[in-house]
Amino acid sequence: MARSSHDHAPARFGEATPPLDEAPPAAHPKVLRDELIAAAEWVSQYLSNLPEAPVSRPMPARQRARLREAPLGRTGGELGQVLDFVREEIAPFPTGNGHPAFFAWINSPPAPAGLIAELLGAAVNATCGMGDNALMDLERGTVRILADLAGLPATSGGVLTSGGSMANLLALATARTWYLTRRGSGDGTAYDRDHARLTLYYSAQAHMSVAKAAACIGIPAHRLRPVPSDAQHRLDPAALRAAVAADQAAGLLPFFTVTTLGTTATGAVDPLEPVTAICRSTGMWHHADGAWGGLGAVAPALAHLYRGVADVDSMTVDPHKSLSVPVGCGALLVTDPEHLHTAFAHRASYLTPGEPDTLPWLSHATIELTRPGTRALALWATLHHLGRDGVTTLLQHYLTLADRLRDKINANPRLELVAGGPWPVACFRLTDTGTSDPDTLHTRIAHHVRTAGRAYLATVTVHHRTVLRACLCNYRTSESDLDLLLREVLHAADADRAAPTQDTVE
Repeated sequence: MARSSHDHAPARFGEATPPLDEAPPAAHPKVLRDELIAAAEWVSQYLSNLPEAPVSRPMPARQRARLREAPLGRTGGELGQVLDFVREEIAPFPTGNGHPAFFAWINSPPAPAGLIAELLGAAVNATCGMGDNALMDLERGTVRILADLAGLPATSGGVLTSGGSMANLLALATARTWYLTRRGSGDGTAYDRDHARLTLYYSAQAHMSVAKAAACIGIPAHRLRPVPSDAQHRLDPAALRAAVAADQAAGLLPFFTVTTLGTTATGAVDPLEPVTAICRSTGMWHHADGAWGGLGAVAPALAHLYRGVADVDSMTVDPHKSLSVPVGCGALLVTDPEHLHTAFAHRASYLTPGEPDTLPWLSHATIELTRPGTRALALWATLHHLGRDGVTTLLQHYLTLADRLRDKINANPRLELVAGGPWPVACFRLTDTGTSDPDTLHTRIAHHVRTAGRAYLATVTVHHRTVLRACLCNYRTSESDLDLLLREVLHAADADRAAPTQDTVE
């Protein structure tokens, strides 16, 4: 039964004019304490009950409209209505990524330490953009730890971001400033001339945020170069070298190459050392998009794929993917932090740093000025709850589960493993489709599985075919969840085959 907003019988806001220290947004200390306790109890119960609940459920159109169109009342409501609203209107319709049978996207459940830290950080409510406060130094410290885990040099630094998309955008903007400044065309007509010739390169398997970031800084699609991948879905260095040479011969300016550490579709890791060699010989910036797989150097099974990682110029890492820090917590790491300051440091008379020896504000390393300190505290709490060994163990848990899922697929005569790895993902298809349009069939099967609510997976295109894709990024997922997923896929396939076709429906 839902808890009533009147259980603690606070004075109703809006019925009379309360003192300023009790009117919204203020709250009586006892009311605040009671509501925080009630919220904490609900969160604990909600997370405990998740495995027994549907992974996701359809949201009625009426409810969608109510959330979009509800007006704001003239008078205020009770503080307890916040929890009531979340419990009744929001929590029943999740994305599903908190459930151990969610396999669709690289969206992790929240780590307990991160949950607690988010609440505490919100109470402190410091901005990690300007001024001097403890959370800004904590961000510098957590960024240093991330860089160390990623295998970058001790001189590395960076900033936390909302996620990988923002980190990739910052990296691209930083590289543009670095490149044009070195050419002596950082401003004026020389800037216009050279900027119109900039070209960038990335694997055909790269995340869409790379092309989106290029558009944001004014590099059009016709100067983007998706480089072909090899049989293992990795960027082909020979194809990269040929593309760069052709553009140089045409008078263009190659300035930026992206490798991907854990591609979204198949979990591939692009070769680092040969790409860095090409970048150094041609004067380009090498950015590694490790939003998913940036910390792979700490996993013994993956470490050999990260040789040369210390030589990249920058890296994206998303702790809200691989470490289950609550969203959104990404990071841009750079081997020389001064490049960030060159690109983003702007001054204003109303923002004056303190003592001359004070470190540059973090707003000088990104486009954000007001930045939430909750990112730094949630990341710090999660890292320190895990420890370095815990990070390795967590990644190995995902890798082990993915190996078992691939083995189960290979052992089932009705299923075919199409691609997957080394990061924990499996792309697979049915072998007994019985249809001339297997791509549409697999799309329907994924839809049937999601609609049933017991598991959740996605589709992706591999080798020009639509396949089912399951990724492992939930620390609560167990082998029994893998079995459940495959049962649901086969059940959906059987149900689809048994359903009457459009031709037989009268």
